[in-house]
Amino acid sequence: MRVFLDANVLFSAAYRETGSVRVFFALAADGACRLVSSGHAIEEARRNLAARYPHRLADLESLLGTVEVTPEPRAATLEWAASMGLPPKDAPILAAAVDSRCHVLATGDRRDFGRLLGRRVRGTVVMLPADAIGLLLA
Repeated sequence: MRVFLDANVLFSAAYRETGSVRVFFALAADGACRLVSSGHAIEEARRNLAARYPHRLADLESLLGTVEVTPEPRAATLEWAASMGLPPKDAPILAAAVDSRCHVLATGDRRDFGRLLGRRVRGTVVMLPADAIGLLLA
């Protein structure tokens, strides 16, 4: 299963060594899933981590060694994602997850992705990290 990690999931994984989202990386190491993200999401995670917890940047870089970086989404997919009512910073996340054929988009962003949570859009299910982990463990 291909799991796209939003910037907030990457941030949380780097910020907390014992945080629940670290399970994604353990599951990937065990072959239960493949982790995917985009340059857009990774740069957002780096920027936010550098602003708040710069001492954790090395941990983020280490974690990224197990994440496939997908190309940025096609213009048509980006336009479609923007039409889903997402803010400009989040449309590229959904578009990249869809274009990279991920089964799941794991995001902790309830405010912007809330109405899409639990929905399958163009083959990708938008899920909270805990729900995505539950799916992988089932």
